Amino acid sequence: MNRESPYDLVVKNVQVVRPRQPAVERLDLGIRDGKFVHLAPAIPPDQAREVYDGRGWLAFPGLVDAHMHAGIYAPLEQDAESESRAAAMGGVTSMLTYFRTGQYYLNRGGPYADFFPQVLAISQGRYWVDYGYHLAPIQGSHIGEMELLLTRFGVPSFKIFMFYGGYGLHGQADPAAQRRFLMLDEGDSYDLAHFEFIMREATRLMQAHPELADTISVSLHCEVADILNAYTRLVQRDPSLTGLRAYSAARPPHSEGLAIWIASYLAYETECLNINLLHLSSRKAVEAAWMMQQLFPHIRFRREVTVGHLLLDYDAPAGPKAKVNPPIRSREDVEYLWEAVLERRVDWIVSDHACCAAEAKWDPEQPDNIWLAKSGFGGTEYLLSGVFSEGSRRGMSYPHMAELLSWNPAQRFGLRSKGDIAVGYDADLVLLDPNERFVVRAEDSPSGQGYTPFEGLELTGRVKATFLRGRCIYDRGTFIGPPQGRYLHRPTPGPQLPEDEGPP
Repeated sequence: MNRESPYDLVVKNVQVVRPRQPAVERLDLGIRDGKFVHLAPAIPPDQAREVYDGRGWLAFPGLVDAHMHAGIYAPLEQDAESESRAAAMGGVTSMLTYFRTGQYYLNRGGPYADFFPQVLAISQGRYWVDYGYHLAPIQGSHIGEMELLLTRFGVPSFKIFMFYGGYGLHGQADPAAQRRFLMLDEGDSYDLAHFEFIMREATRLMQAHPELADTISVSLHCEVADILNAYTRLVQRDPSLTGLRAYSAARPPHSEGLAIWIASYLAYETECLNINLLHLSSRKAVEAAWMMQQLFPHIRFRREVTVGHLLLDYDAPAGPKAKVNPPIRSREDVEYLWEAVLERRVDWIVSDHACCAAEAKWDPEQPDNIWLAKSGFGGTEYLLSGVFSEGSRRGMSYPHMAELLSWNPAQRFGLRSKGDIAVGYDADLVLLDPNERFVVRAEDSPSGQGYTPFEGLELTGRVKATFLRGRCIYDRGTFIGPPQGRYLHRPTPGPQLPEDEGPP
């Protein structure tokens, strides 16, 4: 490179963790114009406009939290700011939010051609990290808009909530209430046929736009409404079941497994080759997903778990604070999820962050009533620390963590310049002290939630600094603004090699 041109920033003295690389190297990182341009054991500090001493900390690629929900229980303009700050605190530099029409979010239906520009307008200038959206075709007419969302707005990933047609977000709901919840058009049904047609359209788009085919995917929340309804009635009549145990029993693991089989056969029938099976919570779900991979090896399944399902079990003291869909499961399920992670049967780990403030989360008159509590909670600020703490204890390698938290979701969802610390990639970086132990306290988080189901957990490995495209946005408890997150119109361009640098 031209040594007369200074670096904008050199991050010195860090142990660089890269996906797909066996070794952790002590290096300095040269950054210019928001990109990594040079990695070397020693870069002279006088060649940089700014130098950051990494103090020997671990340097991970900025995390890609590929499953979040901004704007579900609070206005999007509020969540975009507070929850992206929480993401930055946890080392997340790219957040992908699932969004839809209907109740919650913007509380409106109608075409995405009108709806999504409003989402983007509200988002602009508010996010502290780079951000993108997955969208759910809810109304029948939305299927015809998938190509518009792909080509004009850079949204190649679409979601199906398999239980929404016959079961509520927080528990049982009658069919009329669910139609109002989804704001369906007259004649629309949110059912298996609708899911099939979403997959068929995704397949058509892959064929019509081969240059985008590898980033077009369908993600599914897999639970079967009929099973949920039947078991909820049974559980609510059983006084021996309460709290998180009751909620898990009301949404049993085999409902996940059955939904995965249905979704997988629909993918086979429709030749929809990129399928994401979201937040697998149980042994039965993982086993079903793995069986489907063996049965349909040509389908590029991706399997996701959340940090919440890896850190909590249904005997956790959090109670209704940890209500989420699918539910927090048994300790045996938690251990099996970790086994699947270590055996590389899981492709990425996410937070499924859905900030739900206390006044919305539980009934103030019956705070322990699991049936009256809302579903979902935040946790993006503990994503890296949680995986690092528990993963290290179980022998998980640092590069494997980088694959699950950065590289794999970036590759699947079309973030081609994210997910690695390499020349030409966005200089998204998180520095973690592997030796610092801390106790999770909600009061330490900038999230608008005000509580956390992880309260009191002791974790090892604390995020010290987060860099977004070469700019430090979080440094040892301090946020450095203003927010400069950019919308991720996917697929984003691939790594840009400096003209004077050559191949990495």
